Amino acid sequence: MDTTLMGSLQHCCCQLPKMGDTWAQLPWPGPSQPTMLLVSLLLAAGVMCSDAGNSCPVLCTCHNQVVDCSSQRLFSMPPDLPMDTRNLSLAHNRITAVPPGYLTCYIELRVLDLHNNSLTELPPGLFLHAKRLAHLDLSYNNLSHVPADMFQEAHGLVHIDLSHNPWLRRVHPQAFQGLVQLRDLDLSYGGLAFLSLEALEGLPGLVTLQIGGNPWVCGCTMEPLLKWLRNRIQRCTADSQLAECRGPPEVEGAPLFSLTEESFKACHLTLTLDDYLFIAFVGFVVSIASVATNFLLGITANCCHRWSKASEEEEI
Repeated sequence: MDTTLMGSLQHCCCQLPKMGDTWAQLPWPGPSQPTMLLVSLLLAAGVMCSDAGNSCPVLCTCHNQVVDCSSQRLFSMPPDLPMDTRNLSLAHNRITAVPPGYLTCYIELRVLDLHNNSLTELPPGLFLHAKRLAHLDLSYNNLSHVPADMFQEAHGLVHIDLSHNPWLRRVHPQAFQGLVQLRDLDLSYGGLAFLSLEALEGLPGLVTLQIGGNPWVCGCTMEPLLKWLRNRIQRCTADSQLAECRGPPEVEGAPLFSLTEESFKACHLTLTLDDYLFIAFVGFVVSIASVATNFLLGITANCCHRWSKASEEEEI
């Protein structure tokens, strides 16, 4: 009986906030009726789970495991979704945050569309129980960074859209760790100036990568990533025409994928002992020449001063 009770309560963990109304209607047995108390709890839990499975949030439409709450001017995530939801659309709203553990009970979720909202971040561990989630759209939001634990345990992801997040400045090197099934990744039209090679090299199934529209700084730190992309260009479709360098000045406006190993030749220059000796010799010569020049200028100035003073005495 105790094992059954615990299993039922765990299954209904997401609906616990509503238990107050149900419990208020239950008779409270005395100390001599513990069995009746357990039965009452089981019945209440079963009713709540049954109701939650058939409910549909206000302002949303629910049909065939698809919940559509898009374009409803929502400021927060809708509560009490059907437990078997597979496709959840919350696009074109004004949602600013997702509550921690929001997806815990919706283990059947396959598609989550949150594009065109006002999200600045996602809570850690949001996708811990969303192991079947395949498509995630976070485009047109205000995300500023992608942390290492953002997609933790969401190993079933196939498509991630992070495009048009203008404040997106940083992607953690381990942001996409473990997403071996990921095929499409969109990082276009953000604020990225740099992207670590480590963030992408652990994605063996990657087919499409969109990185255009970012202010890339094509310095020496970008060489490993560009070399990796050139080697995968046959297997990975990229928006090569839209990806341009914003700096340094000598490559500003150049297509990202037009840079070759020759473009980074200066990054590999090393000085030998002869080079150091030559630089030291040149520095010594320049120093001597500077001292000699200053000495000659001093003598010249002194002579001019004496000549001018002698001329004035003759006139007197």
